[in-house]
Formats: sequence, C-alpha cells, structure tokens
Amino acid sequence: MSDPTPDHNPTTEGPAADDAEGGARPRPIRGIWRQPLAVVGIALIVTWVVLALLAGFIAPYDPLSQELPRFLEPSAEHLFGTDGLGRDVLSRVLHGARISLPMAFLLVTAAGTIGSVLGAIAGYFGGWVDELIMRLVDLFFAFPTIILAMAIAAALGPDLRNAVLAIVVVSWPTYARVVRGLVLTHRDSDYVRATRLLGASSRRTLVRDVMPNVVGPVLVLATLELGNAVLLLAGLSFLGLGTRPPSPEWGAIVAEGSRTFDRWWIGTFPGLAILSVVMAFNFLGDTLRDALDPRTARAVRGRE
Repeated sequence: MSDPTPDHNPTTEGPAADDAEGGARPRPIRGIWRQPLAVVGIALIVTWVVLALLAGFIAPYDPLSQELPRFLEPSAEHLFGTDGLGRDVLSRVLHGARISLPMAFLLVTAAGTIGSVLGAIAGYFGGWVDELIMRLVDLFFAFPTIILAMAIAAALGPDLRNAVLAIVVVSWPTYARVVRGLVLTHRDSDYVRATRLLGASSRRTLVRDVMPNVVGPVLVLATLELGNAVLLLAGLSFLGLGTRPPSPEWGAIVAEGSRTFDRWWIGTFPGLAILSVVMAFNFLGDTLRDALDPRTARAVRGRE
C-alpha cells in the first residue's frame, strides 16, 4: 500500500521556491513583521498619521496664532519653543503633518496611476505608441528631478497645488519605465498566449492577466516614492515655490528657521519630522522589496 504522505520534493526548496506558484507568496508578506526595519517604519508612519488626524485636538496652541512671546527656547510649556512671530513650533509641526502627508499620498497616487497606465500601454502594445511614450519619458529623465520640478513650479507660480502638480509631472516617468519593463516580461508568457487563444481582447488580457503581476513591484516603488514626495514637497516650499506663509508646511517652517540660525529649534524639529517620515517609508519600501522579490534580495546580500 502506498504511503498517503506526499513525498518530499527537494526542488521546491531554496531559491526555486520563490518562483513556485501557490501558497508561497503570502508567507514573505507575513514575514515583514519579523523585520525590525519594517516594524520601525510602520510604527513611525502610523504615529505620524495619527498625529496628523488628531492635530486639532492635541496641538497645544493655534499654529497661526502670534500671541506668544517670540523666540522662546524649548521648555515644559513649549516643547519645541516658539518662532520669530510668537507661534508655537510644536503646534505648527503637528499641523504641518496634515499638509505634507496627504499631499504626498495624493501626488504619489496620481503619478503612479498616470505612469502605470502609460507604461502598461507602451509595454503591451509596442510599436509607435511605445516609441512615443518612452521618448517622452527619456525627455523627462534628461533633467534632474528637483531642477525640473522647480522650473515647473516657478512657471505656474508659488502655490501648494502648483507644487504638487509639478512633482506629479516629474514623477510619473519613473513608474512608466518600471511598469513597461514588467509588462514586457509577461506579455509573451504562456498564460498570456493561452488567454489570447481563448479569444480574450487585448484590453482584458492586459488588465486582468498582466497587470496583477505588476502590482507588487509598483507598490514597492510607490512606498519608496512617498518619502521622496515628502522631501520634494518640503524642498519646493523651502525655496518659496510651495505653500504660502503662514501655512505650517514642514519645508516652509525649515525655511523660517534657516533665517535665524542662532534659534536652532525653529528649523530643527520640522527637519527631524521630515527625516523620520522619509526614513520610515524607505525602511518599509526596502523590506517590501526584499519580501516581494527575494531573488533580488539574495543577489544583493551575496555581493555584500
């Protein structure tokens, strides 16, 4: 009588196991919680989201009020001190999270959607459509991102919406190039050919069969780009091309602090807020990348 216990198959262990279909994919995602960097990143992100949502309740003062003494150093009453106009820096940093975080999510969503759609069209259909889209992408990559964003924001005028639009314009080509490459790897796969033979339209094949295999890498890219978005938005505001005073955006607060170097607390605390958010998204993005693409992670570790 044969043993009902399945025989051990050594081919499903090691690197090849990452390519196996079935229940192997959810396991790396669950393993994220065992990664210290991912836990730190998630904790920081959740903390800042909660602080942004509750800023109106936990901020000790009105972020725009100028009734406090000027240039107070950090103390028990004013944990982050006050600025040159008598505004509480802690309150401004907390309310600044309400601007920086939602705008970062908005522009990454917009840039990711535009870039993914154009990249998928270019990669799947090819031909002159691919040539046109990718030459446009190359045109954007010919200029440094921050310089191009500054030029667009300056042309549109100093405003938060214009700054977000400028960042979206310079960010979507990254998604387009990544998605195009991923779609090209799946376009001629056996399962895609089988779907075509069954009479599925090109649109259905692209949307229902190819794009689900692209979601993971795009999610990793979007997570990493969230940190860059916060940094770019703060940079434009620092240069006077983003939010207008007296809006408590983090980059604008850092700009105010840069004018009074002897009052270190004005620019230090919003700068630390930017640093913590950028690091949090980078920690989470790196861990997601290693979990969703274990072969790349092993290759990187092998070179270290």
